[in-house]
Amino acid sequence: MSSDSQTLRQFLLAEQRQGRVEQDMVLLIEDIATSCRTIAHQIRNGAFLNILGATETSNVQGETQKQLDVIANDIFIKHCPNCARVAALVSEEIDDVIWLKDAPKAGDYLVYFDPLDGSSNLNVNLSVGSIFSIVELAEDITELSNEAVLFSGAKQVCAGYSLYGPSTSLILTTGHGVNGFTHKIGTGEFNLTFPDMRLPEETEEFAINASRFKKWDASITRYVEECLEGKDGPRGKTFNMRWTASMVAEVHRILMRGGIFLYPKDTGNADMGGKLRLLYEANPMGFIVEQAGGKASTGIERILDVEPTSHHQRVSVILGSASEVDLIDSYYKENA
Repeated sequence: MSSDSQTLRQFLLAEQRQGRVEQDMVLLIEDIATSCRTIAHQIRNGAFLNILGATETSNVQGETQKQLDVIANDIFIKHCPNCARVAALVSEEIDDVIWLKDAPKAGDYLVYFDPLDGSSNLNVNLSVGSIFSIVELAEDITELSNEAVLFSGAKQVCAGYSLYGPSTSLILTTGHGVNGFTHKIGTGEFNLTFPDMRLPEETEEFAINASRFKKWDASITRYVEECLEGKDGPRGKTFNMRWTASMVAEVHRILMRGGIFLYPKDTGNADMGGKLRLLYEANPMGFIVEQAGGKASTGIERILDVEPTSHHQRVSVILGSASEVDLIDSYYKENA
């Protein structure tokens, strides 16, 4: 990073001058960045604050909540409403939509977020992250309900994630490519360190939870087996397999050096529709990957084209380097 690299604010104001983002969106993104900085601080000091353990409660997914899941959720809820155009918040940790306006108007924002992805990694000091997505309403909302926030990923106007690792990263798209920022400790600023991020076209890495291999369908099994056959197999090269149980960490690695991330629907999660949530995990990550030149699919259709039926809906996720996603899609077509 050069000493004169743009701050997040400078970058966003330049985008505003070019007509790519509105002033209120600049303010909202800065509030989300503040949330991420605050969460990073809590994680970094979690052992001293005795907040790394689990609570006695579960979220709507039936997952035991970590103390930091609740803390991160509260931080997002505190900061996001600062923007007057935010009409509603949709969180992984909250059962119902949080409505902030009685009569949302066209132009208002809906903010979807997974406040702390991969929190099972906290006690072993591995990377975790936050994911967010923003939709701008095209029409007024006349009835406040959970169903009123059901929009496909193609309606997103902004998406991003923050990775809490050796440094705190903020990866952002407003539909004009992908840019990466790094928190500069001591300044409170995110600086532009990875401009115009692009997924490498060729890859020799894939990320999947191999413990579920007996539950995979024929298309996923074929893909993984062909990768594992190495140079003597149909792929003609050696692949490495990675898995950290944190979607943010997996996608960030793929964005930096190529690869494919898979959490498919299988016989163990088919009744739920898959493992990962559509609105605040698959959609924002799919938007980012596409903006970086990759693809995001369920195996059957583009993730951003999936019409949601529930604000906590789960979906099959296959995303990363375009050629790999296309290959898996072709296997699904053959097996249809």
